[in-house]
Amino acid sequence: MIKVLRLQKAVYLIILGVVGLIAFKIMEANKIDSGIYVLKLSGLLFLAGAVWFVYPILFAKKVNDTEVQLDPEKHKEAVKSATTNQP
Repeated sequence: MIKVLRLQKAVYLIILGVVGLIAFKIMEANKIDSGIYVLKLSGLLFLAGAVWFVYPILFAKKVNDTEVQLDPEKHKEAVKSATTNQP
């Protein structure tokens, strides 16, 4: 589902946020004062990743009363490519 909705960049942002948080903890243990900037950057990366995950939901298209398609054209292309690659 992450490939269909093209959310790989959001996953990368979350991973970079975790790496930044780990870097902050290491800098805090070594009593480096500039570690707070790494923590701020990490928080911004987490925030941007979370917003990127919610983006397809905010712009989904309602098909009928019970169905919602997040991005129908991209979904059809992904399904076609997945079915043609099977033996």
